[in-house]
Amino acid sequence: MDELTHLDKKGKVKMVDIGKKEVTFRKAKATCTVKMSKLTLALIKDSKVEKGDVFTTAKIAGIMAAKKTADLIPMCHPLNILSVDINFETKNDAEIIITSVVKLKGMTGAEMEALNSCALAALTIYDMVKSKEKGILITDLRLLEKEGGKSGKWKAKEDG
Repeated sequence: MDELTHLDKKGKVKMVDIGKKEVTFRKAKATCTVKMSKLTLALIKDSKVEKGDVFTTAKIAGIMAAKKTADLIPMCHPLNILSVDINFETKNDAEIIITSVVKLKGMTGAEMEALNSCALAALTIYDMVKSKEKGILITDLRLLEKEGGKSGKWKAKEDG
């Protein structure tokens, strides 16, 4: 495992100096799953949730989350994001698979932005339907792939 870059020689936290890194194209793709009852997912799909369009609201929340990641995670650098694409796929009539792809040109990657956007999209779904079902499970938040920077391309194994 590589040396942890967010620690100084005394083991104290620090923000990494990225000033000497090159500006390159970077992309990260993340995912998570929101599990619920078939009835709750049917309400979402049929646009019968009183708070409004769940997928549109969750997409907006996910985009906003990607843009605000540096404000929420202490050692993240502010980034100039080129795009955030969030997709929702329903599975087994009781799951929503959220996928987020974040692209940018910068000196550091977009992994945290993609992960954060999935997490906030999932939390928004929960918020919008919690009056119908409190036991919704948000699970399997993970990075699927990234590209750019010194480490180049990386892809998660299929089994996690």
